[in-house]
Amino acid sequence: MRKPIIAGNWKMHGSMSQVKTLIDGIKQGAVADVSTIVLPTFIHIKPVIDLLGNSAVKCGAQDLYPGIQGAYTGEVSGTMLKDAGCDYVLVGHSERRTIFHEDLSLIAAKFKAAIEAGLTPILCIGETQAQRERGETEEVIREQLESVIQFAGIDAFRQAVIAYEPVWAIGTGLTASPEQAQEVHAFIRNLLTQNNVDIAKTICILYGGSMKPDNAASLLAMPDIDGGLIGGASLDAGSFLAICAAASLKQVLTS
Repeated sequence: MRKPIIAGNWKMHGSMSQVKTLIDGIKQGAVADVSTIVLPTFIHIKPVIDLLGNSAVKCGAQDLYPGIQGAYTGEVSGTMLKDAGCDYVLVGHSERRTIFHEDLSLIAAKFKAAIEAGLTPILCIGETQAQRERGETEEVIREQLESVIQFAGIDAFRQAVIAYEPVWAIGTGLTASPEQAQEVHAFIRNLLTQNNVDIAKTICILYGGSMKPDNAASLLAMPDIDGGLIGGASLDAGSFLAICAAASLKQVLTS
């Protein structure tokens, strides 16, 4: 059985005082049967790890540079993140693809660099509203996923997580129904099955399309949705823990 993962992407939010309040709240309510991850900004990684201490909550980063070291001003490598205490890193988030124009080759290189540094990459894939309206969802998902498989190899996914981000459902007022989300999650798992059946069965596929306390249970009830990559709701401990509780309930109902 796949253990649910709830990962909070703080994006470019937070102050030192806010971080302490948030981490204290999350630590108090974290549950053992859900893998809980927080993804703060680079400057908050060290204080977050210090605050987490020996708790079961893990820390990750929002991005990395594929090189190990060198003259890359402003960048942070996977080995540096691992050395700082990170266990996870986002790769290919929709905002990196759209705002910062990261292409398939760069994302594949970042994914492989994360694996080589001993980090677990959370590979984000998903289509825009225009792509969905043109009926290109599966084509886009296939290209984004297969470009990484071809570069890093399918075995690399034994140490990876996938997050499906329907970009059209993030901050637009539109909502992906649980059935729509499940359809794409099942498509992703089927693509992986064509490469390696065992990996397809065991890999966690998270939903990253504005999961909130009021829709988490219905989304997580879908058989191929193994957790969530949470944005805004991860900035409030109560909301974030409510989503974790919905994931925990799924474990109870399916065990």
